[in-house]
Amino acid sequence: MFVDQIKIQVRAGKGGDGMVAFRREKYVPNGGPAGGDGGRGGSIILRVDEGLRTLMDFRYHRIFKADNGGKGMIKQMTGRGAEDTIIAVPQGTTVKNVATGDVLGDLVEQGDELVVAKGGRGGRGNIRFATPRNPAPEMAENGEPGQTLDLELELKMLADVGLVGFPSVGKSTLLSVVTGAKPKIAEYEFTTLVPNLGMVKLDDGRDFAMADLPGLIAGASKGVGLGLQFLRHIERTRVLLHLVDMSSSDEKQAITRFDAINHELASYDPELLQRPQVVVATKMDLPNAADNLAKFKDQLKQDTTLDQTPVIYPISAITHQGLTTLLQYTADLLDQTPAFLMHDETPLEETSVYKFNESTPDFEINRDADGVWVLTGEKLLKLFEMTDLMHDESLMRFARQLRGMGVDEALRQQGAKNGDTVQIEKFTFEFAE
Repeated sequence: MFVDQIKIQVRAGKGGDGMVAFRREKYVPNGGPAGGDGGRGGSIILRVDEGLRTLMDFRYHRIFKADNGGKGMIKQMTGRGAEDTIIAVPQGTTVKNVATGDVLGDLVEQGDELVVAKGGRGGRGNIRFATPRNPAPEMAENGEPGQTLDLELELKMLADVGLVGFPSVGKSTLLSVVTGAKPKIAEYEFTTLVPNLGMVKLDDGRDFAMADLPGLIAGASKGVGLGLQFLRHIERTRVLLHLVDMSSSDEKQAITRFDAINHELASYDPELLQRPQVVVATKMDLPNAADNLAKFKDQLKQDTTLDQTPVIYPISAITHQGLTTLLQYTADLLDQTPAFLMHDETPLEETSVYKFNESTPDFEINRDADGVWVLTGEKLLKLFEMTDLMHDESLMRFARQLRGMGVDEALRQQGAKNGDTVQIEKFTFEFAE
């Protein structure tokens, strides 16, 4: 099964907790704090593996978790850092953040890597909190939580040449003849349900990748047929071979379908029509093909929607007529055509405009039906998760952090009174003036 779009969830590892410990060695009076820091949590990294062709591996494995860092130890020893989790993806994978829609990266070359979720740093041990006023602190810090993200992976095939055209015009037959690919071929429409990729090797040593892109019919850019599902794979191709069937008994069918395909390409992405396009007249071994080709050429000259009359190469994939000439011309065209930039690869301008964006509040205060004040907020919850609740000094430090953030004053302004219950996740305490 060919899978080219999938959603996954990645969870980076939590940093290890810091340690509260003291030196307890013989002949070392007043040894002082000796609790080590926690190790860092593992990150989630996507890496290109050229051996993969689809996102099929993600169909049944969509949640990826990295290991947590090791806890700090006695004698100032830092906990073990967790290894990063490497996820293999095929070449041409675009990574998007589901929540924001932002493109995080585009993985194209073999070995390309992208850190999609960063592991949390390790919590500090009590040796880090020692001061002249408090030389033996009984407090440590829990590890920082790792990032959790929902991602959308979208595969866009890396092919130099794309075959486009209506169903049953001979795209799969051409691909099977000029490459080692073995696509399904039959005498009915929509034989090809997935993109097929093959390598063309010429006698002069040149080679290029060719992709058969299925499902293009009128309305494809709006979801008709299979076109919208696979149009994305055309975005990376440098040259388009537009196949037109010359065997029809209807002399207007060729020009009608030619215009329809170009209309769908322009509707999906107008830039696609700026790429070199070679018209390939197929099935020239059939009786009425030569007459239809002559009429097709005349119709192209009268077509006012075209900037210039395209190059036409008549072929017959069955008899191999015209294939060598077509492939040589295509290779020459590739040598002259640079790679096209993707939308998310547009070069940045030298100057940047910085605008003020309102950031999310550090905390939010709500009151539930039982009269409990519930505190939430990204920054507040992160501080809470990094607080060691087993030691009083850590709790007092967290209370000072809340006061510094303005939580106490905000509670008073909203009507909190002495003795009211305040809740942070499952932890509750009394509000004190």
